This record gives sequence, C-alpha cells and structure tokens, in this order.
Amino acid sequence: SFAVYPPISLTPAERRRVVEHTTAIALALRARGLLNLQFVIQDGEAFVLEVNPRASRTVPFLSKVTGVPMVALATLAALGGSLPESGLREPSGLHAVKAPVFSMAKLRAVDAILGPEMKSTGEAMGVARDLATAQYRAFLSTMEDLPADGAALCSIADADKLEALPILRGLHGLGIRLFATEGTARLLRGAGIPAVPVAKLREGHPSVIDVIQSGEVHLVVNTVSVSRDGANPLRDGFEIRRASVERRIPCLTSLDTAGALVEALKGARRRSAWSVIALDEFATIQSGEPVRP
Repeated sequence: SFAVYPPISLTPAERRRVVEHTTAIALALRARGLLNLQFVIQDGEAFVLEVNPRASRTVPFLSKVTGVPMVALATLAALGGSLPESGLREPSGLHAVKAPVFSMAKLRAVDAILGPEMKSTGEAMGVARDLATAQYRAFLSTMEDLPADGAALCSIADADKLEALPILRGLHGLGIRLFATEGTARLLRGAGIPAVPVAKLREGHPSVIDVIQSGEVHLVVNTVSVSRDGANPLRDGFEIRRASVERRIPCLTSLDTAGALVEALKGARRRSAWSVIALDEFATIQSGEPVRP
C-alpha cells in the first residue's frame, strides 16, 4: 500500500486522538520497543484494526525520512535502556511517499487486482518539498514508463463511474488520449470528454486486448466489476489486467492511486528543474540533527 508522511488528510484533533490511543494501548500492554498499530478514521473517530508487538515495512520508510533510528532506539528500550530524548518530533519541510513494487509479470495467471491482502514484494520512496513531486518520484521508481502523454485505456465499474470522472478528466487535461469500454465511453462523452470506444472481449474489434497488445495505450485504469452474485471479478477485467501486466503497461485498479498519479503528473509538468539531495541531508532538513541512541 501507499504511505504518505506527514499525513495529509488528518485534522489536528484526529492526530491527537491517534497519539492518545496509541499511548494508552502501549502502556496497557506494557510494551517496550516497536509496536505496530493500524487505525481507521471515520467521521472523526479512530478505530483500531490491529496491534502487533513488532516492526512493519513502514519502519525503514519513516526512519529514513525523519532521521530517527527507530530500530536502534526500540532495541535500546527493549533491553532496558532509556531514550536520549522523549516526545514526538514535529515534521517540517518535506513530504515522503512510499509506493509498493509488484512482481505480477513473473507470476502467470495471477490477477493484478488489489485487495486487503499484501501482494507487493517491495517498496520505493519519493521525497520532495511538495507532495506532488514526492508522488511523482515514487511513481517514477515503481513504474517502468510513466504516461507523460500518449493514451490510456479506461474501463470503470458502474459503482465507480462518478468518482472516476474527475480523474479521467484530469488525464484528458494532461493531453492523454482516452480509450474506453462502452459504458465508460458513454460517461465521458456525456461529460464532454472525447473518448475512443473499444469493444469488450468477444464483442468485436478493436477490443480492449487489441489496443493493449498493439502498444497504443501507455496506462490502464480498470476498477473491478464483480459477477451478479458478488462472488468473482468478471473475466473481462481479469484479461485486461493480465494483458497490461504482461505488456509492462502500468495498470491501476485503485481510483485513489489513479488520482494521485494525475496530481503527480500535473506537478511534474509545472517543474522546470529537479533537485537532487543526499538522503542524510533530507533527514537534517526534516528534523534537525538525527536522533542517535
């Protein structure tokens, strides 16, 4: 999954609530060392999904971007030592984005659909002074070819069409030509967005697989349609996702990720130059001198 630091959607009150709950749980469990908690925030309320007395793959990401050596400090605490300083370090100046890396192309017949279970095999990190640039760098590190222009194939489930519309409008605004299946093309035309209609499988040519295999499209946005009984993803979607993976074309099944990519591409268009700074300099910018155990 993606991770963003510092958080961009939490209010100050929600952040305080998360800290309070985390502190109370850690004290109640008498935890010493690393403690991994997962929260869901809904309507301003914090709900705990799970608590694990261990590290997670977010730890190296946060350690790098904050300059806080979390594993070393946690080990020190677990062995009965005292931390050199206490309190929470306030973020300042930088944004960091952790993006997942997948190995779908190496696993034949595996659906590229994402869900709650972990499918990523690694991560990449983008860091910058603004969120859009950090997102762009993270995407650039995890996708073989970012669609700065060219064309995108869009096949959106009925339940997602209204949410997808501003994202697809954003792709069009970037000069990306849109190919779309019948229902999605109808949605786009109704909103005044030009789209090239393509047929579903076994409904004629050019089909969704034809435009992928021909190399005409450089991005696929496909949200999942399920069978009427709600049990299984429909076959067309599976074929679209597998064909894009095998052609090494970025395939996005999450509208949140697609929206983030649009914002990242917009940010990249606005930049005339890119800065490069060593990771230890980023840690210093972010929080002053890194804490040492």
